[in-house]
Amino acid sequence: MNIFASIMAILVSAALSNNFVFAQTYGICPFLGVSKKTSSAAGMGAAVTIVMVIATMITYPIYMALVALNIQFLEILIFIFVIAALVQMIEKIIKKISPPLYNAMGIYLPLITTNCAVLAVCEITANALVSGTWEPAFIAGVEMNFGFSVLYALFAGIGFTLAMVIMSGIREKLNNLSLPKAMQGFPITMITASFIAMAFYVFTMINVGGGA
Repeated sequence: MNIFASIMAILVSAALSNNFVFAQTYGICPFLGVSKKTSSAAGMGAAVTIVMVIATMITYPIYMALVALNIQFLEILIFIFVIAALVQMIEKIIKKISPPLYNAMGIYLPLITTNCAVLAVCEITANALVSGTWEPAFIAGVEMNFGFSVLYALFAGIGFTLAMVIMSGIREKLNNLSLPKAMQGFPITMITASFIAMAFYVFTMINVGGGA
């Protein structure tokens, strides 16, 4: 598989067919909590994407060092520490640059630290970088290297942002509708998310690179 086909395979898989929210059900807490308005949803998605990319770049050499020292059982603890430090940095930047966005995100901004989507990206890319290939469930046939791992984190973040923005746009429309009391709030939100997940399922039939 050539470089372009590999990049397209990673893009389709990370952002669409294996979307972290709709296919792998990672990051559901911020997805449901911050998707009430498009502005806050986009801001949260951008913050998560930045954390994913930087965390992947940092955790790669750390994981390789842990493997060399045969103490890779500490990876989750160390990865969470790295993610927490990045979230603290981004939280301070957003608070300084855009207080309204900071207030809109509320408690969900520091909760990026425990967002399983961010940790999952670090775990997936670290394991793929050590083995040299992705797990079959993700992008079979694409050889792994540091550059592709960063691209995977970027596209996964874009997929997370896409899920947030789509959901927020629909929820803003739903707020203007007269719904039965039993369907208001969480019930209609979950039904909406289910239909979006079904729509994303069609991307699993895309075969980038001719079946490698």
